[in-house]
Amino acid sequence: MEQAFDIVEFLALIFVVIFGLIALGVLVMFVADRLQTGDAIRRNYPVIGRFRHIFTALGEFFRQYFFAMDREELPFNRAQRDWVNRASAGKSNTIAFGSTRSLEVVGTPIFVNDPFPPLDDEFASTEPMLIGPGARHPYLAPSFFNISGMSFGAISKPAVIALSRGAAQAGIWLNTGEGGLSPFHLEGGCDLVYQIGTAKFGVRDANGELSDEKLREVAAIKAVRMFEIKMSQGAKPGKGGILPGSKVNAEIAAIRGLEVGQDGISPNRHKEIENYDDLLDMIARIREVTGKPVGIKTVVGTEETFREFFETIARRGRDSAPDFITIDGGEGGTGAAPMPLMDLVGMPVREALPLVVNLRDEFGLKERIRMIAGAKLVNPGDVAWALAAGADFVVSARGFMFALGCIQALKCNKNTCPTGITTHDPSLQKGLVASVKEKRVANYAKAIIKEVETIAHSVGVSEPRQMRRRHVRLVQPNGRSVPMNKIHPSYNAPP
Repeated sequence: MEQAFDIVEFLALIFVVIFGLIALGVLVMFVADRLQTGDAIRRNYPVIGRFRHIFTALGEFFRQYFFAMDREELPFNRAQRDWVNRASAGKSNTIAFGSTRSLEVVGTPIFVNDPFPPLDDEFASTEPMLIGPGARHPYLAPSFFNISGMSFGAISKPAVIALSRGAAQAGIWLNTGEGGLSPFHLEGGCDLVYQIGTAKFGVRDANGELSDEKLREVAAIKAVRMFEIKMSQGAKPGKGGILPGSKVNAEIAAIRGLEVGQDGISPNRHKEIENYDDLLDMIARIREVTGKPVGIKTVVGTEETFREFFETIARRGRDSAPDFITIDGGEGGTGAAPMPLMDLVGMPVREALPLVVNLRDEFGLKERIRMIAGAKLVNPGDVAWALAAGADFVVSARGFMFALGCIQALKCNKNTCPTGITTHDPSLQKGLVASVKEKRVANYAKAIIKEVETIAHSVGVSEPRQMRRRHVRLVQPNGRSVPMNKIHPSYNAPP
């Protein structure tokens, strides 16, 4: 009996101590909240006011898993992410009972089915397409769907390795992003597009200027098939790349020419390019030094500025033209960007792409300049729309991030990515096993290609690049759909 009483006394003492510590903690927080002057809620409602911040932080989590409907979330909803996840896992994406997608949302594309589509044995896979016919080493690109720019630094070592291996398995290209060429890009032996950002990481001299010697070194690598001059990016037009210092380890610092822990801030534009003549001069220089196709990546602001670009090409001759133009929309993504630029600047790709395609065709450059579309095109319908609008190729970054296992935690800029994709914390990178994720990357690419071919078949053409704007209808504010070629008429040369 005495022993039992001693245990009760001991437990009671523990309870008193714990309660006392909690009370002391609450008292300390009460005093601290009253005395601080930075937060009015905590000052007026000590202790209790702290829960507002806790619930605000948790709101994102609860919306994603419990409250948001399948088609509600941004930037990508659950239905979009689930499609990528099933495709990456090699699972069937067939559904039952009907679509959950509202067909009354303005801008929704509806593909026009043909009453007599080609038979299965009349359906052809997409043929490879030549880029840069005037270059010493033109590129015969095998696939219309490829991986957009993601720098080593913005994403992790195992993520780059998985993308490289998966791209090789799927027969698609991988864009290096503006962070330079790492050994991990070469891991899988896939075709690479070397992106030259405004800081010229990997191809600059000691003074930060573009180096012909470095360009030759990169061009000597057989896997590097093209060069892309990054003028602007959809998520941050008018501002260069931002790599937080917390993500700059020794490996990344060596590749980029930075100090460990130093922020990798790229200039907001190429300082030696002040007009379109300067841009064409740089394109010509890189193409001459490397012998490989050279294009640009940009965001559209107005038709007038792009018309001036094509007028400059016309004045200088078609040989001066870029070999490709990558159009990124204002809805494009990135690991870090100011919110006003992310939200408010740059024309959406669904408006910009038809505009630039028409200008290219108007100036007689359809066979000279290949059009590449990016920005939030992650599902088969998105890719099929872009091809019908006039794109020759489509690239995606975030689609492949989902294939790697991204859960849209929105921590890309904080080095705390829980899936190991955008972090350089070794303990978090362990979660991303490249040998497993490479298969998901390849599966996703193959599934997109197959499903886009299925859409092309349904509209009555034998392969995706034969789709035209007349094959797509766009939902209008009154709920009715109108053929895309009525809203964005294709340029037709006069007879």
